Amino acid sequence: MSVSGVTNLVILIVVILIVLLVVWRSLRIVGQQTIKIVERFGRFHRALGPGLNVILPFVDRVKRTIDLRTQQVSVPKQEVITKDNVNINIETVFFYTVIDAKMATYNIQNFVQGIQNITSSNIRQVVGRMELDETLSGRDRISAELRQSLDEVTETWGVRIDRVEVIDIHPPIEIQASMEKQMKAEREKRANILQAEGERQSAILRAEGEKQATILRAEAEKEANIRRAEGVKQAIVLEATGRADGIRLIASGERNRIEMLAAAGLDEKVLAFQSFEALTNMAQGPASTIFIPSDAVNVLANVGAIGKVFQASMQAGMNP
Repeated sequence: MSVSGVTNLVILIVVILIVLLVVWRSLRIVGQQTIKIVERFGRFHRALGPGLNVILPFVDRVKRTIDLRTQQVSVPKQEVITKDNVNINIETVFFYTVIDAKMATYNIQNFVQGIQNITSSNIRQVVGRMELDETLSGRDRISAELRQSLDEVTETWGVRIDRVEVIDIHPPIEIQASMEKQMKAEREKRANILQAEGERQSAILRAEGEKQATILRAEAEKEANIRRAEGVKQAIVLEATGRADGIRLIASGERNRIEMLAAAGLDEKVLAFQSFEALTNMAQGPASTIFIPSDAVNVLANVGAIGKVFQASMQAGMNP
């Protein structure tokens, strides 16, 4: 191959390389949720969105690549003083999203560092208005005030503060020891209160149980007395009924006997003799004194006549 041919080949290779370089500098591939800021002659030209983009090589320049996803940045530990003059260390973290890539590029040089500095400054202001106890229990309040103060500034930077979190608060060692003692005392207090409450409930339950038992015993005794009274009443009623039936039977028998005597036609002499027998039986009793009615005296006066009558009856029976 001649010299001219070699020269032409080298020129062709150089041209091809230049073309490839130009094509390579002209094409820009942008990923999802990413924006590239392009400048032309040092001025903002446009923002390249996701996908394949074409720019003018050696004229357009990619100034900055910005990620549009939510980012997390930790703020270095800050030593602050509370309202009651206690030095504490606070660790915070904030989450941000770039909503305007142009503003985030040209309105501030480093918006992340700016947010960190503003956060550190505002933490001192917020915590300086709070006492230690309020600081330890008011993390949500601190986060809300920090976010509000950051939003007022970052709005002009094209950055949105999504969330600010207080990760940890570190009081001094002596304060921590005092807090531990206080927490221990509170736990013991709650335990004593719970124990006393349990004992009170137990005493109330025992008293209620004894009360119910006393009521049940009284109810049982009352029921037993009622049943005993009912039994005595039934016994008295049955006894009275039996006596009444006995008297009724005796009266009925006596009435039947009298009716039978009357039907038999007994005369006065037989009746007088029966009265005499009755007096004789009475005389044989243990009584030493007998009161005889006047009718009975008349009966005794007729004893002789009655004796004669029976004697005559006896003789008539012996001599048929």
